Amino acid sequence: MGRNLKNSQPIVVGIGEVLWDILPQKRLLGGAPANVVFHCSQLGADSYLVSELGDDELGNEMGDLLTNLEFKPDFLNVRAGYPTGTVSVWFDASQNPRYRIQEDVAWDCIRWSPQLEDLARKADAVCFGSLAQRGLVSRETIGRFLDCTSPSCLRVLDINLREPYLDSAVLLASLERASVLKLNTEELDYLSNLLALKGNTQNRIVHMIQMFNLSCVALTRGAQGSTLVTDDETVDCSGLETNVRDTVGAGDAFTAAMIVGLLRKIPLHEVNLMAGRIASCVCAQAGAMVSLPFEVVLGLRGLEIPVQGYRKQQMGPKDTSRART
Repeated sequence: MGRNLKNSQPIVVGIGEVLWDILPQKRLLGGAPANVVFHCSQLGADSYLVSELGDDELGNEMGDLLTNLEFKPDFLNVRAGYPTGTVSVWFDASQNPRYRIQEDVAWDCIRWSPQLEDLARKADAVCFGSLAQRGLVSRETIGRFLDCTSPSCLRVLDINLREPYLDSAVLLASLERASVLKLNTEELDYLSNLLALKGNTQNRIVHMIQMFNLSCVALTRGAQGSTLVTDDETVDCSGLETNVRDTVGAGDAFTAAMIVGLLRKIPLHEVNLMAGRIASCVCAQAGAMVSLPFEVVLGLRGLEIPVQGYRKQQMGPKDTSRART
């Protein structure tokens, strides 16, 4: 799962969509790769977002906000002739987000450059998804970027299924390039149907690991917690009791924590535990790009703390709480 980075700063790349989430009461910065990069930075990684903004008022506002949030500008370009991406977000009765995504926007046209090849070759991890590959230009750039990464790079696929952008060919090509897969229960069911996988959850995940030579699969189950599966280990964590404000970006926060934990070679159970805690912190606040309490991120920043002490302080002695991720 990549080189040992316990005592150094990993390089993490998110490539794909950056957009405005238009919620009922406000407009918030979002997009799965952008959310992952934001949280990886909080967790001590040297993080880069690769995307495109529109040359419009929303793009100018987005650029200023990204600067204020300390996103590196190196691979954030302005795409003339295309609007900045927006997504209308509303919530169902269970407070799960639902989306309507604007088409033909700047992040559909992420352009290749020699600088991207240099970034790909030095990346320790790259997070990508299927949504950003709905456009041919971005699809080709994302594929080329992944093909330029080193064999040890964690290529983390968050399939992020959004109707009507469900393309089986894109999903299969992405799985072939991935080394780590993050998905939720609905996405597991979708892939199980696509790949004709049978049996219980564990059997289907193990089958996917074998089919695509994956090093790790993460399954998030909302309030029921999460499971991480590798070739030789399966760890399950129940959720945390959380006063939920909204769940936008919680899965992306989980992905960020998982990436940094895997890169730092933290034991798999502790990775799962910390990722769930961080996702819970996001659920308790409005929006995806929220500040994380320092005591929550200590263990993922490469700082020396007693892991058992962390677990007792944050989770309680029996891990019997519930989380929403």
